[in-house]
Amino acid sequence: MLVGGGDPTLTALPDPAQSLYPSPARVSDLADEVRKAVREPVRRVLVDVSRYQGPAFAPSWNPADVAAGFVTSIEPVMLDAGRTDPTEQNSPRVQNPALAAGRALAEALGADPDLVAEGTAAPGARSLGAVASAPVSELVEHVMRSSDNVLAETLAREVAIARDGEPSFAGAAQETIAALAQAGFDPAGAVMVDGSGLSTQNRVPARLLGALLAAIAAPAQGPLDTQFLRPILTGLPVAGGDGTLDDRFARDGASAAGRGVARAKTGTLTGISSLAGVVTDATGGCSSSRSCPTGRPPGPSARGRTRWSPP
Repeated sequence: MLVGGGDPTLTALPDPAQSLYPSPARVSDLADEVRKAVREPVRRVLVDVSRYQGPAFAPSWNPADVAAGFVTSIEPVMLDAGRTDPTEQNSPRVQNPALAAGRALAEALGADPDLVAEGTAAPGARSLGAVASAPVSELVEHVMRSSDNVLAETLAREVAIARDGEPSFAGAAQETIAALAQAGFDPAGAVMVDGSGLSTQNRVPARLLGALLAAIAAPAQGPLDTQFLRPILTGLPVAGGDGTLDDRFARDGASAAGRGVARAKTGTLTGISSLAGVVTDATGGCSSSRSCPTGRPPGPSARGRTRWSPP
């Protein structure tokens, strides 16, 4: 039984350095652990996706976005976030990413991939092996840099689980808003129906984005300050440099002065284009009173996990 633990970055690539994700867990490593634990042939693989609840595909999403490479069904175990080509950011996605992950594990174990199906691990089932993703802080940086919708959705569900909420679209949205309020931000006016911003039904006031960025860029004032948000800042794409801003702020354009200076997150849907970020001013600070932090602070150590248990 392949039990999804919330990691969409699991890969079957022989060289994990080819993956788009930082330090991804490998199917081959999980298969090695299972073989050591059972010491007999594995004939069939079942996939447990019970960690998440509700629909796997938001009603407000466009089904054509699966083939376009923007998103797929949100399930607690996937290979390279469901991409058909794990080395291409905008590769088309598969329709059933959890089953695709199960088939990859079946092949690694010498089982029949055509027999892979969904199932549920018995309560208290013994784990026969487990692999983990990169730390959440690194995954957050990747989300910001590449606008990875699938990873953003799984992180939102993991927020819901961490807050004892329902790991669904509705639960993830509710708990994200609640977490913002708990951290001292005013979420009034914000409407969330998914965790990635892919739905046109989402509404986020510019005031809230500005407050978040101000807190993220501010130097830490004490142990209870918001420096735990710093991976959002370090993950912001650099104008004309990387991520979703690598082809913006053209050298010969009106915004050329922002190259290498502005760091921002894009937001683009049909008929909508936005940009929110920070820029270093003439004093070397993010504003007249706050300086931009440098370097990468320690981030959360939590990881998404994928494990194998007997059915």
